[in-house]
Amino acid sequence: MSSAVYLDHAATTPVDAQVVAAMLECLGADGDFGNPASTTHAHGRRAAARVGQARAELAALLGCDPAELVWTSGATEASNLALKGALQASRRGRHLITCSTEHKSVLDVCAQLRRAGAGLTVLDPGADGLLDPARLAAALRPDTALVSVMAVNNETGVVQDIAALGRLVRAHGALFHVDAAQAAGRIDLTAWLPELDLMSLSAHKLYGPKGIGALYVRRLPRVRLDAQMHGGGQERGLRAGTLAVHQIVGFGTACRLLRERREADARHLAALDERLRAGLCHLPGTHLHGHPQQRVAGILNLGFEGIGSESLFAALPGLALSGGSACSSAEAQPSHVLRALGVPDAPARCSLRLSPGRSTSLADIDLAIARITRAVGWLRGLSPLCPDAPLAEAAGTDPEALAALNYGPAAQIHFRDPQHAGTFACGTPGVSRATAGPSADGDLIRLELRFGRDGRIAEVRQSACGTVAAIAAASWLATQLPGLDAGTARALHHADLAAALGLPAQRLPASVLALRALAAALDAAAGRLPETGSDLRSTA
Repeated sequence: MSSAVYLDHAATTPVDAQVVAAMLECLGADGDFGNPASTTHAHGRRAAARVGQARAELAALLGCDPAELVWTSGATEASNLALKGALQASRRGRHLITCSTEHKSVLDVCAQLRRAGAGLTVLDPGADGLLDPARLAAALRPDTALVSVMAVNNETGVVQDIAALGRLVRAHGALFHVDAAQAAGRIDLTAWLPELDLMSLSAHKLYGPKGIGALYVRRLPRVRLDAQMHGGGQERGLRAGTLAVHQIVGFGTACRLLRERREADARHLAALDERLRAGLCHLPGTHLHGHPQQRVAGILNLGFEGIGSESLFAALPGLALSGGSACSSAEAQPSHVLRALGVPDAPARCSLRLSPGRSTSLADIDLAIARITRAVGWLRGLSPLCPDAPLAEAAGTDPEALAALNYGPAAQIHFRDPQHAGTFACGTPGVSRATAGPSADGDLIRLELRFGRDGRIAEVRQSACGTVAAIAAASWLATQLPGLDAGTARALHHADLAAALGLPAQRLPASVLALRALAAALDAAAGRLPETGSDLRSTA
């Protein structure tokens, strides 16, 4: 078992021990393993009873009729069924409205429906992440069939005014769908139910198993949906397929535990959230993304200026957290949610989503604060964007994170122990400097070369930010250049640099960028550029 402090509950939660025990009762020859559709024998009837109990538990959590729930494989499938099914069954029109900060499981479905001929309006929220009801009202059209808005944003924790938005949609006569995957367990959903027609949920966000979710479908007045899966007529014909009894039972048990622990969980998360904000938000160049008050406790999104997300994660050993949605955290570009909020690229490129949970302790939070503070200070000391930041003690690295990035040992060493980091004192004789970047990955590299009387490079100072590759490449050059003449230095090839460090193919642009900075510094030394250097925009 990993000893890492787990702060990524917004991505998925560990399955509660009581949930595991309930699921095991539905597996094996002695368990309730039967097909719940096979009610001609006891095995099937017992399985059907367990499914019915789980449906009742989820209904109690939502405050709805159990018959209004359709089991799915998760919130993604539930949203697909809601949006595609409602639009295909619509007698009103084929126009839908959503928000630019929605989860990709909604945005991608909307894009697919638009390609199929539907009308689509995507509304931007304010800088605080809240969708202005007036903007929604102005976007409603006579042919608007459906509006889809996420209740709690999965990256920022911002809570939309679902009641106000729902009243607008209902008064207009359209259907209102809400992605409540992050809201269930954090917010009492029963108060919103009168304004909703469709709601997506997922068990693995609330200490249940992965692979099971549900769609709430209002019965009165009836919401019409076209099924997206056909085969056996299960779930009143809306979702074919044999029901996964053990997963459904796990979902139901998780719902029961949520109702029992809701107040205790809320107090616990509020205390953890307050501790995190107090410990990190005061750091210079740190930004809280999203509304500071209208948000749930337990999802905190912070942006850090002057550094890169990949290098920050590599410098946080022992912490399990993410940069945003787990579905898009591997992308090099800033989060679409943060871009929609108008967050500049610098803090958007390096944001942390910290989401503690039921088992997180205050000691875990204090450890996370200490490690993040140290890592941010260290990386800012290396960054050309933070020239006044002192170079702090190395923060350490996460071997698992670096292994997952597929970096070679040399790159890991040069990242872990950057050579000759910093800048020469202002006015140092014989110094030539240049900066290259930012690249498409957000990499920025600055090199400062001091030449000796013999015309050779005597000493190198470097600073870099962005990916691990950028910091490693700048550090490698700082160790290799001293003693070389300008011609030999200029002959270095980016492929040789990448091979020496063991950079993966997707990080080759960092080696190109490093040599562009070197070439510019050599040009400056030759008098072809001002001695103060030049910022070069890289196309790498």
